[in-house]
Amino acid sequence: MTWLFSVAGAALVLFVLRDVFHTLWHPTRHGGLSRLVMTGLWRLSSSLSARRRASGLAGPVAMVAVVAVWALTVVVGWALIYWPYMPDAFTYAAGLRPADHASFVDALYISLVNVSTLGLGDIAPTEGWLRILAPLEALVGFALLTATVSWTLGIYPALARRRALALRLSHLGRTHPTAEQIDTDAGVAVLDSLAAGISVISVDFMQYAESCYFHDGDDRTSLAFHITYADDLADQAAVARHPDVRLAAAVLRAALEDLAVILDQRFLHTRGAARQVFEAFARDHGRHAGA
Repeated sequence: MTWLFSVAGAALVLFVLRDVFHTLWHPTRHGGLSRLVMTGLWRLSSSLSARRRASGLAGPVAMVAVVAVWALTVVVGWALIYWPYMPDAFTYAAGLRPADHASFVDALYISLVNVSTLGLGDIAPTEGWLRILAPLEALVGFALLTATVSWTLGIYPALARRRALALRLSHLGRTHPTAEQIDTDAGVAVLDSLAAGISVISVDFMQYAESCYFHDGDDRTSLAFHITYADDLADQAAVARHPDVRLAAAVLRAALEDLAVILDQRFLHTRGAARQVFEAFARDHGRHAGA
């Protein structure tokens, strides 16, 4: 029966490594441990008042929770591998009685020492395959640390790009450009820049799906609050006299529809038109459509 514990432990470790891989290097919409944790904490934050949600803690807390779950699962998985072979397959430092240090807690201790690369050496494996396995756990611990850093360095620039686009839309909305101003070469440049910015945000939502679980706080930097203005602008420019403006409007419309598809398939699941998806996006981030 001892092999059952080892198989269960190996399955836990492989499950976490798969989740890290799909979260950081091959994002998909098929869920996983990180997705479940972040979605759960996001829904919990949605039950709070809009003012408390605006503090923006949901995303950072969810990232910390995901990393903690990854680390804890790896530690428990490796402990399950070690435990059935204690104390016979391990050597103990002087002063430690093997019979007194063969519990699951001791296996957790060995796993924590290895995954954190402390290498204290007071309890060390003597079996050949365990002597190879222990350094592999240290490598996994180092990989988790690296994954955490790269995840953080990837998500926060994506958030900055999203908020910068929202601020640009806020600026446009506050200047109230007229139909005559849009129907010019300057209008073409504005529409093209918005389409390019929305395309970048679409890629960010695919590559860093977890960025959707961050509140933007201030209305001026909230894409959920301002994306419907881009939708209105595309409708307004679609009937312009200038053919280049109509072309830019069509490109902007295509970029908005692509963004709506990504938001709906990965997060919102409304199965509605682009406008309905954007309104659902606004509600999901604590805003009321048309507010």
